[in-house]
Order: sequence, then structure tokens, then C-alpha cells
Amino acid sequence: MSAVATRQPALFFGHGSPMNALGGPYGAAWRALGEALGKPKGVIMVSAHWETRGLGVTAMEQPQTIHDFGNFGPELHAMQYPAPGSPELARRVSELTGAIQTEQWGLDHGTWSVLCHVWPEADVPVVQLSLNRDLTARQHYELAKALKPLRDEGYVVAGSGDFVHNLRTWKRSGDDGPYPWATSFNEAVKAAFERGDHDALIDWVHLAEDAQLSVPTDEHYLPLLYVAAQQEPGEPVAFFNDEITGGSISMTGVRIG
Repeated sequence: MSAVATRQPALFFGHGSPMNALGGPYGAAWRALGEALGKPKGVIMVSAHWETRGLGVTAMEQPQTIHDFGNFGPELHAMQYPAPGSPELARRVSELTGAIQTEQWGLDHGTWSVLCHVWPEADVPVVQLSLNRDLTARQHYELAKALKPLRDEGYVVAGSGDFVHNLRTWKRSGDDGPYPWATSFNEAVKAAFERGDHDALIDWVHLAEDAQLSVPTDEHYLPLLYVAAQQEPGEPVAFFNDEITGGSISMTGVRIG
């Protein structure tokens, strides 16, 4: 008798620095989340670090671990996350969204630096869906709605970025707490999720005062809309790693369902 797929949550990860792959409190929270979730059939991840013209989905059997960063130590560059891909899931995503199946990418650090803690045995299949830069914020949200059936088919729909991501103002040392504008925006995003106000999340420029300081470029914010689009009316939302590091990088994660 085949197992019946149970509805999976939708998850947003504030991934922060690639160094979080090596451990620390954020990694510990991701590991606890994975232990609570168990093993889904697979994961479809939208990462801030795969931007394309047109829409792509990774379709290889064994995606490579992409070290898409510089100026970090050899230990981080040597890390591998050998999770399998899923051509089956890639085909399903392509059917739902029109994404082109490709083997020209892999798992970038927005994906593997988080999932290496969530499922450390690398035994949950992962595919990535790209951020199509030809779309508006609302079009990203509407596209994401097409992924909703996957949750009932046993797959986790996930996004990886940061609510607040301003590297120009990031404090490398002597962190004396978050900037007020970063806290304001972080709290406004959480409040919009709690009241199910997706229009406010889409129109993020007007979500809080000085919103553009928190989101000077939108690639770390847009994956959030793919998770928001999964939220049904009244569906519970919870937050984890709810902290701003270096003054202007939000580590806050979101769990829908």
C-alpha cells in the first residue's frame, strides 16, 4: 500500500551569511525545524541567488553544490551538500509554471547552507526554481500560486533570502543592535503575514517607513512572496530565528502551516 502524502508546510529561510553553513545558533534552529518536520517527498526552493531571464527549474539527478561566494575560508569552500535532484518534481514544476527544465545550475548557497542543517543527511530531493527578473513583484506572487498543489503532493515549497538585506550598512563588528528602520520593516513583514495581508507584502515599498533601506535590491525579498502565496486564509504562521544580525540582515524565517 503506497503512503498517502500529507500536506507539507511552506517555509521561508533568512539565510544570512554563507558561514551559517558551518553551524551556530541559526543552524541549530534549522536543524530543530527539520527534526520536527520529518522527511518530505522533496523540496522546491526559490533562492535569492539564482536570477534569470525567463523561468528555469533544475532537472538533474545529482545537482552540484555551487560555491557562489568569495572571501570565505577553505572549510566553507570545501563543503558539499550531495542531496539528489528530482527530475520527476522538475517535470511537475514545469507543468505547473511553464519553467524550462535545465541542468545549467545546481544548489547555490541560499539553498545548501540552510538545508545542510534542516536535512543533514542530504536525503531529501531538492530542485530550485529561478527568480525570473522579467516579472514584477505581483507577477512573482501570482506565479507562486501555481505551486500550491505541491504541498498536498508531499513537497515543501520554500524560499531563501532575507526580509532585510542591506550589506552597505551591515556592521562587521561591534554590533550594537539593529537599525530602527530594519526592526520596523522586519516587524511589518511579520504583521502582514499574521493578518494574511499579502497585498501589503507585494507592495513592500509602502510596507514601512524607509522600506527601501531594508530592501535596496529585491532579490533577497522576492523569495518571500513565493511562501506568502502558499498561505490559505486563516492558515497559521510562525516565525523562527527572529533576529537581525549586523544591524541590517534579518535572519527571520517563516513557517506556513
